[in-house]
Amino acid sequence: MKADLIRIGNSRGIRIPKAVIEQCGFDRTVELRVEGNSLVITPGRTVRDGWDEAFKRMAEKGDDAPLLPEGLTNRFDESEWEW
Repeated sequence: MKADLIRIGNSRGIRIPKAVIEQCGFDRTVELRVEGNSLVITPGRTVRDGWDEAFKRMAEKGDDAPLLPEGLTNRFDESEWEW
């Protein structure tokens, strides 16, 4: 498939047909990268995308221990306080 570059201000853009957008799973954002002399467009990732799988792998490896030592407290932890 060929697409014409369209002038958009000082930049250029392309129109992606709806069928291609749907087939690729594009939503509101995409990620762009250059590989050699090719432009690769992939669906945009959401914030924290993939964290669930990473946490599961950490738990399986036993690498999910708390970072702070057990029993570490400060004066705010020892008394009630209000906003």
